Amino acid sequence: MTDLTSAALPSLAANVSVPTYDRAAVRSRIVHVGVGGFHRAHEAMYLDRLLEAGHTEWGLCGVGVLSFDAAMRDALAAQDDLYTLVTTAPDGSSTARVVGSIVDYLFVPDDPEAVVAKLADPDTAIVSLTITEGGYGIDDATGAYAPRDEATLADLDGALPPRSVMGLLAEGLRRRRDAGIPAVTVMSCDNIQGNGHVARAALLGFAERRDPDLAAWIAANVAFPNSMVDRITPVTTDETRAAVASEFGIRDRWPVRSESFEQWVLEDTFPAGRPPFDEVGVQLVDDVEPYELMKLRLLNASHQAMSYLGILSGAHYVHEVCTDPLFVGFLQGYMHDEAIPTLRPVPGIDLDAYCDQLIARFGSEAIRDTLARQVVDGSDRLPKFLLPVVREQLASGGRIDHAALVLAGWSVFLEGRTETGEETPAVDSRLDELRAIVADDAEKLLDYAPVFGDLGQNPRLGDAFRAAREALAAHGARGAIATLAS
Repeated sequence: MTDLTSAALPSLAANVSVPTYDRAAVRSRIVHVGVGGFHRAHEAMYLDRLLEAGHTEWGLCGVGVLSFDAAMRDALAAQDDLYTLVTTAPDGSSTARVVGSIVDYLFVPDDPEAVVAKLADPDTAIVSLTITEGGYGIDDATGAYAPRDEATLADLDGALPPRSVMGLLAEGLRRRRDAGIPAVTVMSCDNIQGNGHVARAALLGFAERRDPDLAAWIAANVAFPNSMVDRITPVTTDETRAAVASEFGIRDRWPVRSESFEQWVLEDTFPAGRPPFDEVGVQLVDDVEPYELMKLRLLNASHQAMSYLGILSGAHYVHEVCTDPLFVGFLQGYMHDEAIPTLRPVPGIDLDAYCDQLIARFGSEAIRDTLARQVVDGSDRLPKFLLPVVREQLASGGRIDHAALVLAGWSVFLEGRTETGEETPAVDSRLDELRAIVADDAEKLLDYAPVFGDLGQNPRLGDAFRAAREALAAHGARGAIATLAS
Protein backbone atom coordinates (compact mmCIF):
# COMPACT_ATOMS: atom_id res chain seq x y z
CA MET A 1 0.00 0.00 0.00
CA THR A 2 1.43 3.37 -1.05
CA ASP A 3 0.57 6.81 0.36
CA LEU A 4 -0.10 9.18 -2.52
CA THR A 5 2.63 11.83 -2.89
CA SER A 6 4.75 13.16 -5.73
CA ALA A 7 7.67 11.04 -4.59
CA ALA A 8 5.54 7.90 -4.69
CA LEU A 9 4.38 8.25 -8.30
CA PRO A 10 7.14 6.07 -9.83
CA SER A 11 6.30 3.23 -7.44
CA LEU A 12 2.56 3.04 -8.14
CA ALA A 13 1.12 -0.04 -9.78
CA ALA A 14 1.25 -0.39 -13.55
CA ASN A 15 -2.54 -0.14 -13.78
CA VAL A 16 -2.44 3.44 -12.50
CA SER A 17 -1.72 6.26 -14.97
CA VAL A 18 0.36 9.12 -13.52
CA PRO A 19 1.45 12.59 -14.69
CA THR A 20 4.56 12.59 -16.86
CA TYR A 21 4.80 16.39 -17.08
CA ASP A 22 6.95 18.49 -14.75
CA ARG A 23 4.45 19.83 -12.22
CA ALA A 24 7.04 22.29 -10.90
CA ALA A 25 6.97 24.02 -14.30
CA VAL A 26 3.17 24.36 -14.42
CA ARG A 27 1.72 27.88 -14.22
CA SER A 28 -1.61 28.12 -12.40
CA ARG A 29 -3.39 30.55 -14.71
CA ILE A 30 -6.83 29.24 -13.74
CA VAL A 31 -8.22 29.86 -10.26
CA HIS A 32 -11.02 27.47 -9.37
CA VAL A 33 -13.41 28.17 -6.49
CA GLY A 34 -15.13 25.11 -5.06
CA VAL A 35 -12.78 22.14 -5.34
CA GLY A 36 -15.16 19.24 -4.83
CA GLY A 37 -15.62 15.83 -6.39
CA PHE A 38 -17.26 17.02 -9.57
CA HIS A 39 -14.59 19.61 -10.36
CA ARG A 40 -11.86 17.04 -9.85
CA ALA A 41 -13.65 14.52 -12.10
CA HIS A 42 -14.31 17.12 -14.78
CA GLU A 43 -12.48 20.42 -15.37
CA ALA A 44 -9.36 19.37 -13.46
CA MET A 45 -9.26 16.14 -15.48
CA TYR A 46 -9.50 17.97 -18.82
CA LEU A 47 -6.70 20.31 -17.75
CA ASP A 48 -4.58 17.35 -16.66
CA ARG A 49 -4.89 16.08 -20.24
CA LEU A 50 -3.77 19.44 -21.58
CA LEU A 51 -0.76 19.47 -19.29
CA GLU A 52 0.17 16.00 -20.54
CA ALA A 53 -0.02 17.40 -24.08
CA GLY A 54 2.54 20.08 -23.17
CA HIS A 55 0.30 23.08 -22.41
CA THR A 56 1.90 23.69 -19.02
CA GLU A 57 0.67 27.27 -18.72
CA TRP A 58 -2.84 26.06 -17.79
CA GLY A 59 -2.59 24.61 -14.32
CA LEU A 60 -5.06 25.16 -11.48
CA CYS A 61 -5.00 27.00 -8.19
CA GLY A 62 -7.87 25.71 -6.08
CA VAL A 63 -9.72 27.92 -3.60
CA GLY A 64 -11.82 26.79 -0.66
CA VAL A 65 -14.22 29.32 0.80
CA LEU A 66 -16.36 27.47 3.34
CA SER A 67 -15.23 26.09 6.70
CA PHE A 68 -15.70 22.48 5.62
CA ASP A 69 -13.22 23.07 2.77
CA ALA A 70 -10.50 22.76 5.40
CA ALA A 71 -10.74 18.99 4.93
CA MET A 72 -9.91 19.34 1.24
CA ARG A 73 -7.05 21.72 2.09
CA ASP A 74 -5.55 19.16 4.46
CA ALA A 75 -6.05 16.19 2.13
CA LEU A 76 -4.42 17.95 -0.82
CA ALA A 77 -1.59 19.36 1.29
CA ALA A 78 -0.67 15.88 2.50
CA GLN A 79 -0.61 14.59 -1.09
CA ASP A 80 1.20 17.42 -2.89
CA ASP A 81 -2.20 18.44 -4.36
CA LEU A 82 -2.51 15.06 -6.12
CA TYR A 83 -5.54 12.77 -6.06
CA THR A 84 -6.74 9.59 -7.72
CA LEU A 85 -9.56 9.70 -10.25
CA VAL A 86 -11.21 6.32 -10.82
CA THR A 87 -13.63 6.12 -13.73
CA THR A 88 -16.06 3.24 -13.94
CA ALA A 89 -17.78 1.98 -17.09
CA PRO A 90 -21.33 0.59 -17.09
CA ASP A 91 -19.89 -2.95 -17.22
CA GLY A 92 -18.12 -2.31 -13.90
CA SER A 93 -14.56 -2.08 -15.26
CA SER A 94 -12.48 0.75 -13.78
CA THR A 95 -9.40 2.75 -14.70
CA ALA A 96 -7.32 4.94 -12.39
CA ARG A 97 -5.40 8.15 -13.07
CA VAL A 98 -3.46 10.31 -10.63
CA VAL A 99 -4.40 13.87 -11.60
CA GLY A 100 -1.78 16.59 -11.22
CA SER A 101 -3.44 19.71 -12.62
CA ILE A 102 -4.04 21.30 -9.20
CA VAL A 103 -0.67 22.76 -8.25
CA ASP A 104 -1.74 25.09 -5.43
CA TYR A 105 -4.63 25.39 -2.98
CA LEU A 106 -5.69 28.45 -0.98
CA PHE A 107 -8.15 28.38 1.91
CA VAL A 108 -9.95 31.68 2.39
CA PRO A 109 -10.30 31.50 6.21
CA ASP A 110 -6.53 30.99 6.44
CA ASP A 111 -5.53 33.96 4.28
CA PRO A 112 -8.20 35.83 2.29
CA GLU A 113 -5.60 38.37 1.15
CA ALA A 114 -3.65 35.61 -0.62
CA VAL A 115 -6.79 34.68 -2.57
CA VAL A 116 -7.45 38.28 -3.61
CA ALA A 117 -3.81 38.64 -4.67
CA LYS A 118 -4.07 35.51 -6.80
CA LEU A 119 -7.24 36.79 -8.46
CA ALA A 120 -5.49 40.10 -9.19
CA ASP A 121 -2.31 38.45 -10.46
CA PRO A 122 -1.68 39.41 -14.12
CA ASP A 123 -0.97 35.75 -14.88
CA THR A 124 -4.49 34.69 -13.86
CA ALA A 125 -6.70 34.51 -16.94
CA ILE A 126 -9.73 32.45 -15.87
CA VAL A 127 -11.69 32.08 -12.64
CA SER A 128 -13.91 29.01 -12.73
CA LEU A 129 -16.66 28.18 -10.28
CA THR A 130 -18.47 25.17 -8.86
CA ILE A 131 -20.25 26.81 -5.95
CA THR A 132 -23.59 24.92 -6.29
CA GLU A 133 -26.93 26.19 -7.48
CA GLY A 134 -27.47 28.14 -4.28
CA GLY A 135 -24.06 29.77 -4.21
CA TYR A 136 -24.86 32.67 -6.52
CA GLY A 137 -27.52 34.40 -4.43
CA ILE A 138 -29.96 34.76 -7.34
CA ASP A 139 -33.65 34.57 -6.47
CA ASP A 140 -35.11 31.80 -8.63
CA ALA A 141 -38.51 33.43 -8.81
CA THR A 142 -37.44 36.95 -9.75
CA GLY A 143 -33.93 36.59 -11.16
CA ALA A 144 -32.79 39.37 -8.81
CA TYR A 145 -29.61 39.28 -6.77
CA ALA A 146 -30.75 38.43 -3.23
CA PRO A 147 -27.94 36.78 -1.22
CA ARG A 148 -28.73 35.19 2.13
CA ASP A 149 -25.41 33.81 3.37
CA GLU A 150 -23.64 35.62 6.19
CA ALA A 151 -20.29 36.02 4.43
CA THR A 152 -21.78 37.76 1.41
CA LEU A 153 -23.97 40.01 3.54
CA ALA A 154 -20.94 40.98 5.64
CA ASP A 155 -18.93 41.77 2.50
CA LEU A 156 -21.78 43.90 1.18
CA ASP A 157 -21.61 45.82 4.46
CA GLY A 158 -17.95 46.58 3.74
CA ALA A 159 -16.08 43.84 5.58
CA LEU A 160 -12.38 43.68 4.63
CA PRO A 161 -10.75 41.52 3.57
CA PRO A 162 -13.71 39.93 1.78
CA ARG A 163 -14.55 36.29 2.50
CA SER A 164 -17.44 35.47 0.15
CA VAL A 165 -17.05 34.31 -3.44
CA MET A 166 -18.53 37.46 -4.97
CA GLY A 167 -16.71 39.68 -2.51
CA LEU A 168 -13.37 38.07 -3.36
CA LEU A 169 -14.04 38.31 -7.10
CA ALA A 170 -15.10 41.94 -6.89
CA GLU A 171 -12.02 42.94 -4.89
CA GLY A 172 -9.69 41.02 -7.20
CA LEU A 173 -11.22 42.69 -10.23
CA ARG A 174 -11.07 46.12 -8.58
CA ARG A 175 -7.34 45.70 -8.11
CA ARG A 176 -6.91 44.60 -11.72
CA ARG A 177 -8.82 47.64 -12.94
CA ASP A 178 -6.88 50.03 -10.74
CA ALA A 179 -3.54 48.55 -11.88
CA GLY A 180 -4.51 48.54 -15.56
CA ILE A 181 -4.45 44.73 -15.72
CA PRO A 182 -6.92 43.13 -18.18
CA ALA A 183 -9.99 41.46 -16.75
CA VAL A 184 -10.32 37.71 -16.29
CA THR A 185 -12.98 35.40 -17.70
CA VAL A 186 -15.41 34.06 -15.07
CA MET A 187 -16.43 30.54 -16.08
CA SER A 188 -19.26 28.88 -14.17
CA CYS A 189 -19.30 25.08 -14.24
CA ASP A 190 -22.46 24.70 -12.16
CA ASN A 191 -25.63 22.90 -13.23
CA ILE A 192 -27.72 25.99 -13.86
CA GLN A 193 -29.46 27.11 -17.02
CA GLY A 194 -27.47 30.02 -18.40
CA ASN A 195 -24.81 29.56 -15.74
CA GLY A 196 -22.69 32.29 -17.30
CA HIS A 197 -25.63 34.70 -17.22
CA VAL A 198 -26.28 33.75 -13.57
CA ALA A 199 -22.64 34.31 -12.61
CA ARG A 200 -22.73 37.69 -14.34
CA ALA A 201 -25.94 38.70 -12.58
CA ALA A 202 -24.51 37.68 -9.21
CA LEU A 203 -21.18 39.48 -9.60
CA LEU A 204 -22.76 42.62 -11.03
CA GLY A 205 -25.43 42.53 -8.33
CA PHE A 206 -22.73 42.47 -5.68
CA ALA A 207 -20.55 45.12 -7.32
CA GLU A 208 -23.44 47.50 -7.97
CA ARG A 209 -24.16 47.63 -4.25
CA ARG A 210 -20.52 48.18 -3.31
CA ASP A 211 -19.11 50.25 -6.20
CA PRO A 212 -21.27 51.13 -9.23
CA ASP A 213 -18.21 52.26 -11.21
CA LEU A 214 -16.60 48.86 -10.70
CA ALA A 215 -19.83 47.18 -11.75
CA ALA A 216 -19.78 49.15 -14.99
CA TRP A 217 -16.15 48.14 -15.61
CA ILE A 218 -16.98 44.47 -14.97
CA ALA A 219 -19.96 44.65 -17.31
CA ALA A 220 -17.77 46.07 -20.07
CA ASN A 221 -14.70 43.88 -19.60
CA VAL A 222 -15.41 40.52 -17.93
CA ALA A 223 -16.62 37.58 -20.05
CA PHE A 224 -19.02 35.01 -18.57
CA PRO A 225 -19.23 32.04 -20.96
CA ASN A 226 -22.11 29.61 -20.53
CA SER A 227 -21.34 25.92 -20.27
CA MET A 228 -23.00 22.54 -20.00
CA VAL A 229 -21.15 20.05 -17.81
CA ASP A 230 -21.96 16.39 -17.31
CA ARG A 231 -20.36 13.57 -15.39
CA ILE A 232 -22.07 11.64 -12.61
CA THR A 233 -19.76 11.85 -9.60
CA PRO A 234 -20.93 10.39 -6.29
CA VAL A 235 -19.69 11.72 -2.96
CA THR A 236 -16.42 10.15 -1.80
CA THR A 237 -16.95 7.80 1.14
CA ASP A 238 -14.76 5.52 3.25
CA GLU A 239 -15.97 2.75 0.95
CA THR A 240 -14.50 4.70 -1.99
CA ARG A 241 -11.19 5.07 -0.21
CA ALA A 242 -11.10 1.39 0.66
CA ALA A 243 -11.90 0.39 -2.92
CA VAL A 244 -9.10 2.58 -4.31
CA ALA A 245 -6.69 1.04 -1.82
CA SER A 246 -7.80 -2.50 -2.65
CA GLU A 247 -8.01 -2.14 -6.46
CA PHE A 248 -5.02 0.10 -7.09
CA GLY A 249 -2.82 -0.04 -4.00
CA ILE A 250 -3.11 3.69 -3.29
CA ARG A 251 -3.83 5.17 0.11
CA ASP A 252 -5.59 8.39 -0.95
CA ARG A 253 -7.27 10.69 1.56
CA TRP A 254 -9.79 12.00 -0.96
CA PRO A 255 -10.03 10.04 -4.20
CA VAL A 256 -12.83 10.58 -6.69
CA ARG A 257 -14.91 7.91 -8.40
CA SER A 258 -17.02 8.89 -11.40
CA GLU A 259 -18.71 7.30 -14.36
CA SER A 260 -16.71 6.90 -17.57
CA PHE A 261 -19.08 9.21 -19.50
CA GLU A 262 -17.92 12.82 -19.78
CA GLN A 263 -19.25 15.89 -21.57
CA TRP A 264 -18.44 19.60 -21.54
CA VAL A 265 -20.04 21.99 -24.00
CA LEU A 266 -18.55 25.46 -23.64
CA GLU A 267 -19.33 28.84 -25.16
CA ASP A 268 -16.16 30.06 -26.85
CA THR A 269 -15.97 33.51 -25.22
CA PHE A 270 -12.52 34.05 -23.67
CA PRO A 271 -11.12 37.51 -24.46
CA ALA A 272 -8.30 36.97 -21.93
CA GLY A 273 -7.23 33.74 -23.63
CA ARG A 274 -8.07 30.11 -22.94
CA PRO A 275 -6.54 26.65 -23.06
CA PRO A 276 -6.99 24.66 -26.29
CA PHE A 277 -9.93 22.86 -24.71
CA ASP A 278 -11.03 21.42 -28.06
CA GLU A 279 -7.87 19.29 -28.15
CA VAL A 280 -9.00 17.24 -25.13
CA GLY A 281 -12.66 16.62 -25.89
CA VAL A 282 -14.41 19.84 -24.91
CA GLN A 283 -17.04 20.92 -27.44
CA LEU A 284 -16.66 24.67 -28.14
CA VAL A 285 -19.83 26.26 -29.53
CA ASP A 286 -21.43 29.64 -30.16
CA ASP A 287 -24.68 28.72 -28.38
CA VAL A 288 -24.74 26.37 -25.38
CA GLU A 289 -28.44 26.73 -24.59
CA PRO A 290 -29.81 23.74 -26.56
CA TYR A 291 -27.29 21.44 -24.87
CA GLU A 292 -27.79 22.81 -21.39
CA LEU A 293 -31.58 22.64 -21.60
CA MET A 294 -31.30 19.03 -22.76
CA LYS A 295 -29.07 18.13 -19.83
CA LEU A 296 -30.88 20.11 -17.14
CA ARG A 297 -34.38 19.01 -18.14
CA LEU A 298 -33.56 15.40 -18.94
CA LEU A 299 -30.66 14.33 -16.73
CA ASN A 300 -30.88 16.68 -13.75
CA ALA A 301 -34.65 16.83 -13.61
CA SER A 302 -34.80 13.03 -13.92
CA HIS A 303 -32.59 12.79 -10.84
CA GLN A 304 -35.22 14.80 -9.00
CA ALA A 305 -38.01 12.73 -10.54
CA MET A 306 -36.55 9.42 -9.41
CA SER A 307 -35.16 10.45 -6.04
CA TYR A 308 -38.11 11.68 -3.98
CA LEU A 309 -40.38 8.87 -5.11
CA GLY A 310 -37.57 6.32 -4.86
CA ILE A 311 -36.69 7.38 -1.32
CA LEU A 312 -40.33 7.28 -0.26
CA SER A 313 -40.61 3.72 -1.57
CA GLY A 314 -37.58 2.61 0.46
CA ALA A 315 -34.80 2.74 -2.15
CA HIS A 316 -31.37 4.25 -1.44
CA TYR A 317 -29.37 4.06 -4.68
CA VAL A 318 -29.91 5.46 -8.16
CA HIS A 319 -29.28 2.08 -9.78
CA GLU A 320 -32.01 0.50 -7.64
CA VAL A 321 -34.73 2.59 -9.20
CA CYS A 322 -33.18 2.78 -12.67
CA THR A 323 -33.15 -0.98 -13.11
CA ASP A 324 -36.75 -1.23 -11.88
CA PRO A 325 -39.13 -1.38 -14.89
CA LEU A 326 -41.79 0.61 -13.03
CA PHE A 327 -39.46 3.55 -12.36
CA VAL A 328 -37.81 3.29 -15.78
CA GLY A 329 -41.22 3.62 -17.41
CA PHE A 330 -42.00 6.62 -15.22
CA LEU A 331 -38.74 8.33 -16.11
CA GLN A 332 -39.18 7.62 -19.82
CA GLY A 333 -42.70 9.02 -19.60
CA TYR A 334 -41.45 12.21 -17.97
CA MET A 335 -38.62 12.63 -20.47
CA HIS A 336 -40.59 11.92 -23.65
CA ASP A 337 -44.02 13.34 -22.75
CA GLU A 338 -43.07 16.40 -20.69
CA ALA A 339 -39.41 17.39 -21.02
CA ILE A 340 -38.59 16.80 -24.69
CA PRO A 341 -41.55 18.89 -25.93
CA THR A 342 -39.92 21.92 -24.23
CA LEU A 343 -36.54 21.48 -25.95
CA ARG A 344 -35.11 23.04 -29.08
CA PRO A 345 -33.28 20.82 -31.58
CA VAL A 346 -29.84 19.93 -30.22
CA PRO A 347 -27.14 19.86 -32.93
CA GLY A 348 -25.71 16.37 -33.33
CA ILE A 349 -27.92 14.78 -30.67
CA ASP A 350 -30.67 12.16 -31.11
CA LEU A 351 -32.85 12.89 -28.09
CA ASP A 352 -34.45 9.44 -28.00
CA ALA A 353 -31.02 7.83 -27.97
CA TYR A 354 -29.86 10.34 -25.33
CA CYS A 355 -32.74 9.30 -23.05
CA ASP A 356 -31.87 5.62 -23.48
CA GLN A 357 -28.25 6.43 -22.70
CA LEU A 358 -29.32 8.25 -19.53
CA ILE A 359 -31.23 5.23 -18.28
CA ALA A 360 -28.19 3.03 -18.95
CA ARG A 361 -25.92 5.48 -17.08
CA PHE A 362 -28.35 5.74 -14.16
CA GLY A 363 -28.58 1.95 -13.97
CA SER A 364 -24.84 1.38 -13.44
CA GLU A 365 -24.53 -0.40 -10.10
CA ALA A 366 -20.77 0.17 -10.09
CA ILE A 367 -21.20 3.93 -9.59
CA ARG A 368 -23.34 3.44 -6.46
CA ASP A 369 -24.71 6.95 -6.60
CA THR A 370 -27.16 7.71 -3.83
CA LEU A 371 -30.65 9.14 -4.10
CA ALA A 372 -29.86 11.23 -1.02
CA ARG A 373 -27.15 13.09 -2.95
CA GLN A 374 -29.66 14.12 -5.58
CA VAL A 375 -32.08 15.75 -3.14
CA VAL A 376 -29.67 18.02 -1.28
CA ASP A 377 -31.04 21.59 -1.48
CA GLY A 378 -34.08 20.53 -3.45
CA SER A 379 -35.56 24.01 -3.08
CA ASP A 380 -32.63 25.29 -5.18
CA ARG A 381 -32.61 22.41 -7.67
CA LEU A 382 -36.29 21.97 -8.48
CA PRO A 383 -36.73 25.56 -9.75
CA LYS A 384 -33.76 25.14 -12.08
CA PHE A 385 -34.37 21.63 -13.39
CA LEU A 386 -38.04 20.63 -13.18
CA LEU A 387 -40.15 23.76 -12.83
CA PRO A 388 -39.08 25.27 -16.19
CA VAL A 389 -40.55 22.16 -17.82
CA VAL A 390 -43.77 22.60 -15.86
CA ARG A 391 -44.01 26.26 -16.79
CA GLU A 392 -43.57 25.62 -20.52
CA GLN A 393 -45.94 22.66 -20.53
CA LEU A 394 -48.61 24.71 -18.78
CA ALA A 395 -48.17 27.48 -21.34
CA SER A 396 -48.52 25.06 -24.25
CA GLY A 397 -51.24 22.88 -22.77
CA GLY A 398 -48.93 19.87 -22.51
CA ARG A 399 -48.81 17.12 -19.91
CA ILE A 400 -47.56 17.81 -16.37
CA ASP A 401 -48.75 14.72 -14.47
CA HIS A 402 -45.30 13.15 -14.08
CA ALA A 403 -43.82 16.42 -12.81
CA ALA A 404 -46.78 16.99 -10.50
CA LEU A 405 -46.23 13.57 -8.93
CA VAL A 406 -42.57 14.50 -8.35
CA LEU A 407 -43.59 17.74 -6.63
CA ALA A 408 -46.13 15.87 -4.53
CA GLY A 409 -43.43 13.35 -3.65
CA TRP A 410 -41.19 16.23 -2.57
CA SER A 411 -43.92 17.54 -0.29
CA VAL A 412 -44.32 14.10 1.36
CA PHE A 413 -40.53 13.78 1.60
CA LEU A 414 -40.47 17.06 3.52
CA GLU A 415 -42.89 15.59 6.07
CA GLY A 416 -39.92 13.55 7.29
CA ARG A 417 -40.70 9.83 6.94
CA THR A 418 -40.59 7.28 4.13
CA GLU A 419 -43.25 4.63 3.63
CA THR A 420 -40.98 2.18 5.46
CA GLY A 421 -40.68 4.49 8.46
CA GLU A 422 -37.16 5.71 7.83
CA GLU A 423 -36.28 9.36 8.32
CA THR A 424 -35.96 11.11 4.99
CA PRO A 425 -32.44 12.46 4.18
CA ALA A 426 -33.60 16.06 3.97
CA VAL A 427 -30.81 18.64 3.64
CA ASP A 428 -31.94 22.07 2.52
CA SER A 429 -31.07 25.64 3.46
CA ARG A 430 -34.83 26.36 3.66
CA LEU A 431 -35.77 23.14 5.45
CA ASP A 432 -37.34 24.71 8.55
CA GLU A 433 -39.58 26.99 6.46
CA LEU A 434 -40.57 24.18 4.11
CA ARG A 435 -41.40 21.76 6.89
CA ALA A 436 -43.50 24.36 8.66
CA ILE A 437 -45.53 24.85 5.49
CA VAL A 438 -46.21 21.16 4.83
CA ALA A 439 -47.02 20.58 8.50
CA ASP A 440 -49.71 23.26 8.27
CA ASP A 441 -51.10 22.50 4.79
CA ALA A 442 -49.05 20.74 2.12
CA GLU A 443 -50.97 22.43 -0.70
CA LYS A 444 -49.63 25.78 0.51
CA LEU A 445 -46.22 24.63 -0.62
CA LEU A 446 -47.16 25.87 -4.10
CA ASP A 447 -47.54 29.36 -2.62
CA TYR A 448 -43.90 29.40 -1.51
CA ALA A 449 -42.57 32.12 -3.81
CA PRO A 450 -38.81 31.47 -3.38
CA VAL A 451 -39.37 28.14 -5.15
CA PHE A 452 -42.47 28.55 -7.30
CA GLY A 453 -42.74 32.28 -7.93
CA ASP A 454 -46.14 32.81 -9.53
CA LEU A 455 -46.23 29.30 -10.99
CA GLY A 456 -47.97 27.89 -7.93
CA GLN A 457 -51.01 30.03 -8.64
CA ASN A 458 -51.75 28.10 -11.82
CA PRO A 459 -55.02 26.19 -11.22
CA ARG A 460 -54.06 23.26 -13.43
CA LEU A 461 -50.86 22.73 -11.47
CA GLY A 462 -52.81 23.00 -8.23
CA ASP A 463 -55.29 20.36 -9.36
CA ALA A 464 -52.53 18.03 -10.56
CA PHE A 465 -50.55 18.47 -7.34
CA ARG A 466 -53.63 17.73 -5.24
CA ALA A 467 -54.47 14.61 -7.23
CA ALA A 468 -50.88 13.38 -6.97
CA ARG A 469 -50.87 13.89 -3.20
CA GLU A 470 -54.07 11.86 -2.96
CA ALA A 471 -52.57 9.08 -5.08
CA LEU A 472 -49.48 8.92 -2.86
CA ALA A 473 -51.63 8.79 0.28
CA ALA A 474 -53.84 6.05 -1.15
CA HIS A 475 -51.30 3.89 -2.98
CA GLY A 476 -47.76 4.88 -1.94
CA ALA A 477 -45.05 5.93 -4.37
CA ARG A 478 -44.97 2.74 -6.43
CA GLY A 479 -48.74 2.55 -6.55
CA ALA A 480 -49.06 6.17 -7.60
CA ILE A 481 -46.56 5.60 -10.43
CA ALA A 482 -48.45 2.49 -11.53
CA THR A 483 -51.73 4.40 -11.48
CA LEU A 484 -50.19 7.12 -13.65
CA ALA A 485 -48.99 4.52 -16.15
CA SER A 486 -52.34 2.76 -16.41
